[in-house]
Formats: sequence, structure tokens, C-alpha cells
Amino acid sequence: MKKIILFLFILLLALSLHSFSQTIDVSGKPSPAVDYTRLKRIDTLVNSYLSKGWLTGVVTLVVKDNQLVQYKGYGYQDADSKKPMPADALFRLASQSKAVISAGIMMLWEEGKFTLDEPIADFIPEYRHPQVLDKYNAADTTYTTVPAKREITFRDLLTHTGGIDYAVIGSPTMVAIYAKAGIPVGLGKINANLKERMAALGKLPLVSQPGEKWNYSLSIDILGALIEIISGTDLQDYLTQKLFKPLGMKDTYFNVPAAKAGRLATVYTEDSLGHVIKWGKDFRGFDPDYPLLGNTYYSGGAGLTGTAYDYAIFLQMMLNKGKYNGVQILAPRTVELMTSGQLDFMFNGVDNMGLGFGITSEKSGARSPRNAGSFSWGGYFGTTYWADPKAKLVGMIMTQQSPNSHGDLATKIEQLMYQSLK
Repeated sequence: MKKIILFLFILLLALSLHSFSQTIDVSGKPSPAVDYTRLKRIDTLVNSYLSKGWLTGVVTLVVKDNQLVQYKGYGYQDADSKKPMPADALFRLASQSKAVISAGIMMLWEEGKFTLDEPIADFIPEYRHPQVLDKYNAADTTYTTVPAKREITFRDLLTHTGGIDYAVIGSPTMVAIYAKAGIPVGLGKINANLKERMAALGKLPLVSQPGEKWNYSLSIDILGALIEIISGTDLQDYLTQKLFKPLGMKDTYFNVPAAKAGRLATVYTEDSLGHVIKWGKDFRGFDPDYPLLGNTYYSGGAGLTGTAYDYAIFLQMMLNKGKYNGVQILAPRTVELMTSGQLDFMFNGVDNMGLGFGITSEKSGARSPRNAGSFSWGGYFGTTYWADPKAKLVGMIMTQQSPNSHGDLATKIEQLMYQSLK
């Protein structure tokens, strides 16, 4: 009997340790894989940029081998009040939302709700028989089209190859077409219905033939609408129940609770002389306080707000082949699909595109600190992340400034993260 009890105790302990090893270790114990003296070079670099007035505040984070080895705020969360930047400041994630929504749609794929090469028109009929822009007359905003060679698929949306463009930040012609049709970019307080607006987008011309060109787009907003249609629940509830709660992501929201509003970092931009100034209430057409305004339009491509640590949990789950905190969020093979190049051509001429992530190619990996196979993206307001499976590393650099004439800081911080590894 004693042997059975001892066996069960050892088994439970082993399972507990196994589960713990899948979560980020925040104990603060030194990592044998990191040279902390060299890691402090990040402090010197960031403080030099702050002292020159090139930016207001930064948060950096490094996870190595499932262990949090650096998580620090620099400068100010708000320059006017001189409020220090806390490590757990809330940042408008903008396009960092895309990978989260991509994981959400792949969870439905795992349930057999659709296939990756199935037409999205099976769920949103307005995308059936798409048309591609041929000629556009800017004088009267009229245009002609030619039929698309095939339908738009889920894989096309996940890789930005569906021929969709972007409102506000896309090509001038498509920006005009989308504006006339009332298609939102996904940022700000939006008084519209996501499914209705994405259906309206389906009636507009494509900028290129599906599958033939990489074009940054509203495709992840469409995926957000598809999650709502397929799951039968709104995007906020779906992500909360399927991702945020199981992973322990306690600070990621479309709408930041009033109790946490004081942690929302202020947004900055630059004037014509490159001086850092606060983002005005109507600058570029939207109020930067939108995370506090009770949005009901859940933009899958741009709407989330969260902390560096919460996002690191999400990335660590991906590095763990879909498992975190004892919960299997995605199957290992699904993670492999999402983090493998899906295109026969490179985007930006260098790297490939996975299902929701940019993928570092062999060529790019040979020319930068990141190893080939790393998966990454960033956000409009100055946030950057990557996860490196070979180095077992998660890197995060968070600012709230756009544009930033000194955006090379992120590249330099990345260099310093890697040079600190033994």
C-alpha cells in the first residue's frame, strides 16, 4: 500500500513539474543560458534614446527556455504626468492582433468546420465569384473589373494572398474604393457591425488575383467575422473562452476594463520636425482612447490591447507546440502548419508567410540575429515580437509611437537580446 501511495505521489509530482515546465518561469532565478552583464546593454541603449527625446517609453521582454529573463519598462507611460512606464503597461496591439485571431480560426479548423482551401463564400456568400479591379477613374470613382480566376480561400486570408487590400493604409485606389463603401480600417471607435461590414467588403473588387500576390490586407478582419459566423458567438467571447482564460492571459482585451484604464500607455507621434508629440483626439481620424470607449466592432486585424507578458504567453504556447499550463490549445501539427512557409514566392522579397505569421527564411536568417524558422509580426503603433524555435527565445519590444524616425531601436534591441545568449 505504501508503495502504491509513493508511486502515485511521484506520478503527480512528475505531472506537476511537466505542466510547470510548459509555463513561463517567473521565479527570477538566473538562467544559465544568459549573460546578464551583456543583457544590461539594453538598459544603456534604451536610456540613450530616451535621453535624446527620440521616444517616450518602452517595454522590453525576453523569455529564454521558458524562463522570463528580462521584463522591464523604461521612460514614461505618459510624458505629461511623468508617470513611469510599468512593465505591465497596456499597449494597443494593432496588427499583433492578427496572430491571435489566426490561432482562433485554426481552432475551428481543428474541429473540422472547414478546410484551408475551402472558399470563404461557403460562409459569407458575398465573396462568391469575386471580381478583380481592371481600370479605375479617380475623377468619378468608377471602375471596371474582370472575373477572378478562382474563389478566395481560408488559406488565402491567413497568408494575405486573397487579393484584399487595406482601408486607410492600402493602395490609394483601394483606399478610395473602401472609403466610399464605408469599410473601416479596424482602429478607433467604430459604430458598425463586423459581419455586415465584412460582407460589404466582399462585394468590392479585389486588387489582384487570389493566390497570385502577397498584399497586406483586411483579411484577418474577415477571419474575425468568420469566427463569429462559424462559432455562433462574438469574437470577444470566443477568444476569451478559447484562448485567454485557458492560457491565463489576464490583460488582453478589445475593451480595457475601467479598473485597468490607468495602465494604458499614451500614444505619440512626430511633428514635421521629428519632435515627439502626443497623438491628438482626431489625428488620422480616430481617438487613441478607443480601448476605453466600449467598442462593439471587434477588429480581428487591429483591435486588441494587451501587455508584453500576456503576448509572451501566447507565443510560448506556440513554441510549446500548442500546449501551455497543461492545456492543449492547438495540436502540434497545427502549430507546424501555422509556422511553416505557405507561399511559392517571398513577401517583401525575403521572407515567407505562414498561417498568421511572417516566417524568417534561410536567407534572412543568415543575415540577422533571428534563426531561420522564427515567426513574427508587429503593430502599427510600434510593437514588435518574434519567437525563435531554434534559440527557444521570445522577444518583445513595445512602444506607442507612430511614426518613429528612430525605429532602428527595435533592431538594435534585438541584436542585444541575442548577444546576451551563451
